[in-house]
Amino acid sequence: MARRSRSGEKATGGDADRPSTRSLRPLKLLIGYLAPYRLQIAGALVALTVAAATVLAMGIGLRHLIDDAFHSATPGALDDALLILFAVVVVLAMATFGRFFLVSWIGERVVADLRKAVYDRVLGLGPAFFEVTRTGEILSRLTTDTTLIQTVVGSSASSALRNMLLLAGGTVMLIVTSPRLTGFVLLVVPLVVAPILIFGRRVRKLSRQSQDRVADVGDYVEESLNAIRTVQAFNHEPIDRQRFAERVESAFSVSVRRIRARAFLTAVVIMLTFGSVGVILWLGGRAVIADEITAGELSAFVFYAVVVAGAVGAVSEVVGDLQRAAGATERLMDLLASRSTVRIPERPLALPEPLAGAVAFENVTFHYPSMPDRSALTGLTFSVAPGEKVAIVGPSGAGKSTVFQLLLRFYDIESGHIRVDGLDIRDVHPAALRARIGMVPQDPVLFSTSAMENIRYGRPEATDAEVRAAAEAAAAVEFIDRLPNGFDTFLGQRGVRLSGGQRQRIAIARAVLRDPSILLLDEATSALDAESEQMVQAALDRLSTGRTTIVVAHRLATVLKADRIIVLDQGRVVGTGTHESLLAEGGLYARLAALQFDTALERGVPEPRISVR
Repeated sequence: MARRSRSGEKATGGDADRPSTRSLRPLKLLIGYLAPYRLQIAGALVALTVAAATVLAMGIGLRHLIDDAFHSATPGALDDALLILFAVVVVLAMATFGRFFLVSWIGERVVADLRKAVYDRVLGLGPAFFEVTRTGEILSRLTTDTTLIQTVVGSSASSALRNMLLLAGGTVMLIVTSPRLTGFVLLVVPLVVAPILIFGRRVRKLSRQSQDRVADVGDYVEESLNAIRTVQAFNHEPIDRQRFAERVESAFSVSVRRIRARAFLTAVVIMLTFGSVGVILWLGGRAVIADEITAGELSAFVFYAVVVAGAVGAVSEVVGDLQRAAGATERLMDLLASRSTVRIPERPLALPEPLAGAVAFENVTFHYPSMPDRSALTGLTFSVAPGEKVAIVGPSGAGKSTVFQLLLRFYDIESGHIRVDGLDIRDVHPAALRARIGMVPQDPVLFSTSAMENIRYGRPEATDAEVRAAAEAAAAVEFIDRLPNGFDTFLGQRGVRLSGGQRQRIAIARAVLRDPSILLLDEATSALDAESEQMVQAALDRLSTGRTTIVVAHRLATVLKADRIIVLDQGRVVGTGTHESLLAEGGLYARLAALQFDTALERGVPEPRISVR
């Protein structure tokens, strides 16, 4: 089913929305997350520098060993050389331990902070954002992208710095050891750098495509498994297997192209660097024969040449990781930069305490951001008195659900006012407003936890006794107590272990526990059998007593119990009154009622519905 977009928020849902990364600049955005850990970073840099310096010192030791110890032909010189070697190795091991531990700790810490920051941001975005953004895309960014960043911060970045130090230090030592041979090495450098620049761009592009394809795989898995009963009911497994396989193969194909490009880049760099070392050995050997340099100097030069070549090769490897992490960082920062279209006032007004619950829509006009040419509500005006029970009816697309969404301030209106106890809800913090509203949806949402925690979701600080009392009021205790572990029974993902009616009663208990001033009922008894409906309807009647209640009404029984009925059509109020007065007036309500009565009589249903969305 096509999903219409209603969001004006910055969102991502496809490849076209993902900006390409042409440089490593996005990695600078991580500085703010690294700043709190300056001490650990300083320690890692010290350890890194010591390790690099120790490696470079080995070349000097190698030169002295060959030129001095071997020529002296005394065991004592060899013994001293061995002791010095052991000392250098110990220092190198300790420095490597410190670098590895501190850098890995920083990587894990930064990724943990990033994941919390992204989740906090996403959780605060309005529902409009999720109408145009795939859940699998967000999950990919929280897992795959953050893992890439962890690899860079916790490994690749320090490896790059270490090898850059070795490259710089090794180059200096090459010049000190033999300027003539160093000149040849410098001639080779452009040959090594060119492939990195040329193929690195392709590796970066393929890396981003690979991440996108992996996100497609995760998105499809999530969607199909969340609807597993529908998939199996329609025998759709073969088609889903085929479509999933196609997405997996697409991700594999892009990954193979990325691996091939990166492997080719690495091979070219290694061939050029170590081929150059072979030529240096040949030139250096002729210089030793001509007594232009000593054997120790040639050995040290070759050692430093190998160090420099290895550093260049390692940097070429790291460049690919850095490019992938740059793209991942950019994607995460896109999420962190997203802002809800719902404006939070700088100085929000406080709602009255206690809240009477008066609700008023005053000439409200609203368009969903993705459908600016079609008005969802046009000049809508109605009011609900404190404690009044009002039913809203109308054909599909009339704007009934929009009324609930605007009252909960999931969107901001373009013109008019929505007031609660006389205050414009745009002047109130959304969290404070929603804290006074309880909603029971037609399709209840349960979480992968126990019955106790699912009900407590309505008021997290509630005691176990209060949760049980809410369940009793919602006629839910009788089936909860029969569960294997009672209130502590795990209900499965989305409450899959319960029937539709049982899930509805859990949702009603949640609203009972919240004890809201304004109650929104989206045909809360639609999924119940006759016996359960009678019990729950009685609970809802008790719950709505003394508080403002707005009902999107489907069943005639609900309409008849309302103090007043508001009839919507195409976003406008076309009728208001009691059931009898609206029937007497004729018009849309009378036509809907007649249609529902006729349909019900044909089916032998004693209690017809009054409307559908």
